[in-house]
Amino acid sequence: MTDEHERMMRANQANWDARTPVHLASRFYGLGEKLDPARWFAAFEWEDLGDLAGLDVLHLQCHLGTETIAFAERGARTVGLDISEASVAAAADIAARAGADVTYVRANVYDAVEALDGRRFDVIYTGKGALCYLPDLDRWAAVITQLLCPGGRLYIAEFHPLLNALGPKPAEGEGTELLLRHDYLGGRDAVHRNATYTYTDGPAVEGATDSYEWMHGMDEVINALTTAGLGIRRLRESDELPWPRWPRMVRTPSGWWRLPEGEPRIPLLYGLLASR
Repeated sequence: MTDEHERMMRANQANWDARTPVHLASRFYGLGEKLDPARWFAAFEWEDLGDLAGLDVLHLQCHLGTETIAFAERGARTVGLDISEASVAAAADIAARAGADVTYVRANVYDAVEALDGRRFDVIYTGKGALCYLPDLDRWAAVITQLLCPGGRLYIAEFHPLLNALGPKPAEGEGTELLLRHDYLGGRDAVHRNATYTYTDGPAVEGATDSYEWMHGMDEVINALTTAGLGIRRLRESDELPWPRWPRMVRTPSGWWRLPEGEPRIPLLYGLLASR
């Protein structure tokens, strides 16, 4: 990773520290209500993951741990890792109040092997807005391989590159029409954002407002994993999201959101299962 990438990731760390109090108070995360970690998961994720009872599960880039707790509730020995000190502290508090047995570790994903003292895991989970904050997927995949037990599984549930190209959240002044606004494929410089508001509701972010994102096409993700020695076992593309990206989206029986009938059916989320 270059010095410039390290600088950008430090900026992202500061930005997520600044976002944390906004997200804790937001209606988007709903932490003032009854905690429901399962609402962040599509049904096909649990089908692909299978029984987790008694397994060691690692959730990378876990932020507030709202999804991490769901693994502990299914009987896994669960660890969450995130780059933000504020997020990790908040996640530990949320888990403690929920009575969930989760260990949280503050570390950059690229330093995860050292931060976790060489511990290996049966399942690694990541996604829903995580990969765009990583500049180097080849290095990321190599870390995944080191963290997995032989026969272990990686599961990615991530926003589809097409959604990222359309824009996961409308920028100021953008309309609601489906237009390509960003790259689908990676390979260019990072996208620099200086935003005082995040993807949630709530007040403006105070302090560190700069962040950097990298676009990664499906080919880049799959090739990084296979080059690192992982085998692709399943790939799903879904037209549903856990929140309404566009105002005209409609609620589905699952409680998630999709574009209304008559609109093009396009992938908004993907699930990828790989194994070592």
